[in-house]
Amino acid sequence: MAVPAGTCSASRPGPARIALLWPGRRPQPGLGARRPASRPPRPLLLLMPPLLLLPLLAAPGASAYSFPQQHTMQHWARRLEQEIDGVMRIFGGVQQLREIYKDNRNLFEVQENEPQKLVEKVAGDIESLLDRKVQALKRLADAAENFQKAHRWQDNIKEEDIMYYDAKADAELDDPESEDVERGSKASTLSLDFVEDSNFKNKVNYSYTAVQIPTDIYKGSTVILNELNWTEALENVFIENRRQDPTLLWQVFGSATGVTRYYPATAWRAPKKIDLYDVRRRPWYIQGASSPKDMVIIVDVSGSVSGLTLKLMKTSVCEMLDTLSDDDYVNVASFNEKAQPVSCFTHLVQANVRNKKVFKEAVQGMVAKGTTGYKAGFEYAFNQLQNSNITRANCNKMIMMFTDGGEDRVQDVFEKYNWPNRTVRVFTFSVGQHNYDVTPLQWMACANKGYYFEIPSIGAIRINTQEYLDVLGRPMVLAGKEAKQVQWTNVYEDALGLGLVVTGTLPVFNLTQDGPGEKKNQLILGVMGIDVALNDIKRLTPNCTLGANGYVFAIDLNGYVLLHPNLKPQTTNFREPVTLDFLDAELEDENKEEIRRSMIDGNKGHKQIRTLVKSLDERYIDEVMRNYTWVPIRSTNYSLGLVLPPYSTFYLQANLSDQILQVKYFEFLLPSSFESEGHVFIAPREYCKDLNASDNNTEFLKNFIELMEKVTPDSKQCNNFLLHNLILDTGITQQLVERVWRDQDLNTYSLLAVFAATDGGITRVFPNKAAEDWTENPEPFNASFYRRSLDNHGYVFKPPHQDALLRPLELENDTVGILVSTAVELSLGGRTLRPAVVGVKLDLEAWAEKFKVLASNRTHQDQPQKCGPSSHCEMDCEVNNEDLLCVLIDDGGFLVLSNQNHQWDQVGRFFSEVDANLMMALYNNSFYTRKESYDYQAACAPQPQGNLGAAPRGIFVPTIADFLNLAWWTSAAAWSLFQQLLYGLIYHSWFQADPTEAEGNPEARESSCVMKQTQYYFGSVNTSYNAIIDCGNCSRLFHAQRLTNTNLLFVVAEKPLCSQCEAGRLLQKETHCILPPPLPAARAPSRPVRAFSADAASLTTHPCPADGPEQCELVQRPRYRRGPHICFDYNATEDTSDCGRGASFPPSLGVLVSLQLLLLLGLPPRPQPQVHAHASRGL
Repeated sequence: MAVPAGTCSASRPGPARIALLWPGRRPQPGLGARRPASRPPRPLLLLMPPLLLLPLLAAPGASAYSFPQQHTMQHWARRLEQEIDGVMRIFGGVQQLREIYKDNRNLFEVQENEPQKLVEKVAGDIESLLDRKVQALKRLADAAENFQKAHRWQDNIKEEDIMYYDAKADAELDDPESEDVERGSKASTLSLDFVEDSNFKNKVNYSYTAVQIPTDIYKGSTVILNELNWTEALENVFIENRRQDPTLLWQVFGSATGVTRYYPATAWRAPKKIDLYDVRRRPWYIQGASSPKDMVIIVDVSGSVSGLTLKLMKTSVCEMLDTLSDDDYVNVASFNEKAQPVSCFTHLVQANVRNKKVFKEAVQGMVAKGTTGYKAGFEYAFNQLQNSNITRANCNKMIMMFTDGGEDRVQDVFEKYNWPNRTVRVFTFSVGQHNYDVTPLQWMACANKGYYFEIPSIGAIRINTQEYLDVLGRPMVLAGKEAKQVQWTNVYEDALGLGLVVTGTLPVFNLTQDGPGEKKNQLILGVMGIDVALNDIKRLTPNCTLGANGYVFAIDLNGYVLLHPNLKPQTTNFREPVTLDFLDAELEDENKEEIRRSMIDGNKGHKQIRTLVKSLDERYIDEVMRNYTWVPIRSTNYSLGLVLPPYSTFYLQANLSDQILQVKYFEFLLPSSFESEGHVFIAPREYCKDLNASDNNTEFLKNFIELMEKVTPDSKQCNNFLLHNLILDTGITQQLVERVWRDQDLNTYSLLAVFAATDGGITRVFPNKAAEDWTENPEPFNASFYRRSLDNHGYVFKPPHQDALLRPLELENDTVGILVSTAVELSLGGRTLRPAVVGVKLDLEAWAEKFKVLASNRTHQDQPQKCGPSSHCEMDCEVNNEDLLCVLIDDGGFLVLSNQNHQWDQVGRFFSEVDANLMMALYNNSFYTRKESYDYQAACAPQPQGNLGAAPRGIFVPTIADFLNLAWWTSAAAWSLFQQLLYGLIYHSWFQADPTEAEGNPEARESSCVMKQTQYYFGSVNTSYNAIIDCGNCSRLFHAQRLTNTNLLFVVAEKPLCSQCEAGRLLQKETHCILPPPLPAARAPSRPVRAFSADAASLTTHPCPADGPEQCELVQRPRYRRGPHICFDYNATEDTSDCGRGASFPPSLGVLVSLQLLLLLGLPPRPQPQVHAHASRGL
């Protein structure tokens, strides 16, 4: 509520430049009046209208004092503004640095960033880089098809006939439980020597390829041995490719049989326990092996599905979901008499990581009951696929049915929805051991261009949930050359340690025929892939000419970023792609949605927008102007964008042709000059090829100096632009020391340091001893103060960062400082740019005392104004600090200065942690605006989880009703019981987390999660503002005013009087929502969820989504995307006769009875291990 200024007899405040008028004196504490002991009651005053009351209210317990009038507090604000401006003018050296640049105008040129030309050049360079990989891919794919066509199949091939390097051989020899040790493998495995290669971040051998075979595939099988035989010839092609293009990284052939042959050879990076890597489940293989898919998974949950069979179905569905990529769409439903979705998704949704996680958690809640109704399940599935009002893949359409068996063929459903065109393929899966007739399941698949699979046990899940890709590949193989198109993947983590990569993929077809005159083979042999490291693409982007806040980014057809400065996953899982949407990498708004859509559509464009950006330390939000320019990268699925602030249109390029001057300026980089010229930090950039990097800046500077003694700045092995600019800025900042800093006494004005940082990579801190406490990033482009100063006019205050969970600041030896910085803007020949930032570091304790004096009614330099009981005076921040709270808060809501001595150690904290009531009032009165966003790249430690009552038992125990039912003995349940016994004893760890592995596996200790971030920034109120905070039976007066030319808010308020004023607290920064483990719907708890706050003093409890914004709501408004430009889902010549065959295994009643009695009488259930972390094994 706004309150007009009132009138009150009070002495006019003293001079506006108190501290500057007394430069030699430091304000002394303890000058305020003592607080009276008694508090007279105020109930009668509270009955008066607040608007009339505000100017007249006296402080409780001090009847001689009244709350300051608005014009008084505005006067204090002007004092503060003038004091800050005066110090910055004297010590910041903005004007002097401008003059230094102009005096050295002959040493540099002003260059222009032309966005359109720049982005087109970078797009062309990236296209050329990827095109070289495409040519290598095509040579490999053609060679592979010819090698396989010429290969003669050998039925009698033996392991000892094949020589190859087994990438897992060393790990398996160290593991006595490995498959080959148990079987006594006879394969002739090569022993290789390796050399370290920084490009691969690994030890490699360039003369051989390496072979990786999945753990669940027998290496000695005839199929695998023949595969190894013909793929050996690829070795020479790999080597020749590298000879033609030495920049090639991993070249890989992923076979449809599961064999991976890659070059150059290196040992496999196997986990400590079971290695579940299968190339056919890698994102790049899935994308290259088939066209996009619309898939509906239906699961039989009738009463006959019990025990292990239901477990097998749940695991199978999860494995099936892992075969889908972001180009696919999926839904999962369960059925008995009726069909219903297992999750909140009511239609097909994109098969991205978060949606698949929802499905995987939901299927765990499926419960078996009722009778089987295939008709309900298939009708639901067909209706899902026919829904044209939603976004979907619009290519391959399929239904995947998991069941334990049944008699109904539901032919009428197929006639109604799918015949005669058969546009939907049907895949059926018979799960578990049973004596049901599987003929109906086979018929369904064969009649609908699908395939029938059997999953009798846990070991059959992985292979049978991925082989459907061979069927989907038929139209692609039959399309021939038309389908031979290179596709580029999303970003993902390389399994061999290369880091983040993208992969170009090309399918490899079987060109053989079954015999003379026979039809062409329609099987896919595999997928060829070549990796490109993201770092190699980044090197093609402009290096330091775009300024601290300019950058290049790229996105794919899904809107996921390929390049972006905010693409920084804290933890990566090589099984999943890294999918960060452009609108999640930045703060989303309508303009960016339009830009994203245009880029996905492959258009060119340019747009200047006003938008919000988050600071590097994620504590602040700034409203800024940005220019976006974008073009497509031809021959790829990517589009490239360039973002430039208006002040980065121009940049400086040093021209130090005078070698004598080079040597002179270079000497100011030597540590011997630091005592007189200030300490110099240099940005750790790639100045020269032979420069050794180091995280320690002192060591990096030493390496740099040693290298410069051997080479010149003009050397071909060095980046001349970076070196010349660095040396120029060294000389320019030294002149600032000489002209301004050296002759000033910093202690006189309570300064700990002065500093300057430049685009050229120099940060100079004066005096030298201040460098000991300098904690800012030595790379100016990665320093929050530097980037924020460029984006904001005036003086930017940055208090020391501290969280509420950390210890308060320790004010010892005046070492705690507050940074104040501002950008240096040059205007040269009508061209404006900001090449540097200068600033000071304030002594926190001294400036807190100075703050009290500036916000006081002093009229004399030595004595504060004293008011006796007979006079009527206004309170001020010095004399009345026991009754009046005066603070400076920055634009992020963090405390900068306070007149309360006990709050000095809380400087840097979010103000809600200091005074929650006052911060809430500032927010409610629009001084601050809140911005909430989600960080999808965060890393979180897994939460401990013990045995839960709802957890699945290791052994299924039949009920009395089961014993009395003869049908149970001869059907699925008994066989399920037998398998539970067998696998519970032998393969128990497939279903349970291994605590040993959880403790030793980094992925178990830290996993990706979603963090909700909240930041605050200045709202629309820019003027002086008075208000009353109503706290029920008491109230608080406060005044707030923005300080001109700064990012500070000056707040004066009564100190809180009652506990009711503490209700409500704003949280800032990150909260991590943690949900309990997924339980069946019937057992789901209704209690609230705990959320961890990085700045909260304790754990707060409130309902919130565990994975960011509610997925069920997000899928109702999907973001714009486009699928691949080509689709191969139909070919008239396709032979669908191979649709799967299987025979049911008729159990013996006698054997079943014996096993059952043995189980009940002699074998206790296997105990469940205590689970210490979320480390369940994917199958």
